[in-house]
Amino acid sequence: MLSVVYTTSIIGIEASLVEVEVDCSSGLPLFIIVGLPDAAVNESKERIMLAIKNAGLPFPGGRIIVNLAPADVKKEGSSFDLPIALGILAATGMIEQERIKAIVMGELSLDGSVRPVSGVLPSALLAAKMEEKCIIAPEENGYEAAAVPEIEAFTISHLKELPPFFNDGKKNKVNFNFPDFVHKPEYDFQLVKGQQHVKRALEITAAGRHNVLMSGAPGSGKSLMAKTLPTIFPRLTFQESLETTQIYSVRGYTSKENPVVVERPFRSPHHSASEVGLIGGGTNPLPGEVSLAHNGVLFLDEFTEFKRNIIDALRQPLEDKKITISRSKLTATFPADFMLVAACNPCPCGNKNHPYKECICSPVEVKRYMSKLSGPILDRIDLQVEVNPIKEEDFRRPDSHSETSEQIRERVQKAAEIQHKRFEGTKIRCNASMSDKQVKEFCKLEHEVQELMYQAVQRFGLSARSYSRVLKVSRTIADLAGSPSIERSHISEAIQYRCPDSFR
Repeated sequence: MLSVVYTTSIIGIEASLVEVEVDCSSGLPLFIIVGLPDAAVNESKERIMLAIKNAGLPFPGGRIIVNLAPADVKKEGSSFDLPIALGILAATGMIEQERIKAIVMGELSLDGSVRPVSGVLPSALLAAKMEEKCIIAPEENGYEAAAVPEIEAFTISHLKELPPFFNDGKKNKVNFNFPDFVHKPEYDFQLVKGQQHVKRALEITAAGRHNVLMSGAPGSGKSLMAKTLPTIFPRLTFQESLETTQIYSVRGYTSKENPVVVERPFRSPHHSASEVGLIGGGTNPLPGEVSLAHNGVLFLDEFTEFKRNIIDALRQPLEDKKITISRSKLTATFPADFMLVAACNPCPCGNKNHPYKECICSPVEVKRYMSKLSGPILDRIDLQVEVNPIKEEDFRRPDSHSETSEQIRERVQKAAEIQHKRFEGTKIRCNASMSDKQVKEFCKLEHEVQELMYQAVQRFGLSARSYSRVLKVSRTIADLAGSPSIERSHISEAIQYRCPDSFR
């Protein structure tokens, strides 16, 4: 008897539909899985057989042929256990339905219990495109599956629940209400002493999602302010949350307690990270840190300590907002629309331009130290900020005299809403992602302001990319000020952040 069960195979962060065809017939005992299974899928035969027996269900003694179609796509992972077991039970008549059209996924333990798997959210998004709009997942993945509102999500915790589920209608449906944004900041800008010009630059960064590089002496507060940056981010939208959770689901970073990502990611890899760890890849390509930071921040502390090839590998994702990894048999594309926040010392000893301490580095050492930051990388960073040592009067000033993160965040949120209305109906969500055509449309300059830009191009030798990025930053500054047009002061401030002396 033949049965068909639907499941998925994950390619990149997208789910591809797989038909699990199971045929049980008389003959000598034989259990074969075909359709390009990997080692984990092939090993599932023993798990499935023992799980069915230990669940108190009959296991057929004849020939069992399992075909995973399409046969030219490699099948990986343990999520095929449950659909294969369900197909066997349906083919032997234990389950009345011969063709089960819901997407089914789950790993089996030897006692028949169903374990959680990765990639449930991409599978749920695929189920929303199918006629039945139904998914059956492990209990621990239930909320993640139910995060897609267009589908019905059901959970299974043990193999013995399958016959009553299909034959008697004893279904465990999961309802999930998307959690409200709950912000519990560990840091607050009110606690950062001084550094008003850096706080202003980070406010612009958060409002328009611009890339920023902070250079300054050790202990001046670069890392602290970077970690405080998430406290002023605009709220994550529902669509952005699903996009980000899809990436985390593929990596297996979701759980029953945290089924969806509700706050913008903040990723901070160590400078010893490999290129694969940062960009993504591997034999079976998985998203790296640049994708895990999608719709959030990638913070690279000690930027100049990263290997030159790793820093240069950031060029494509910074420009294209995605990363494509090609292998001989497949190509995977991962989203990488992140905001780069980098921090470094101005020289090996860290005391270059320090008002009180003497720098012991030679010009050759300083040049070698900063040479890892190539021109193309600096060209893609919108704001370059010098962080000076904290002054004595800043230590004396009470915290109450400084703005809180919530006060700054209100301005950032208003600027984000202006951008949302501006780009409504397009795929663009922020000023930093504007195309050249949109820059021409939304960053028009009066004659006097345009002359100032021409002078900046001539004096600082701005490239065409730098020219465009200055305009984008100016547009964000104008949005923060609530101005419909870009004024001379907005352009002047953007140029100031673009061309500090320490980076020229």
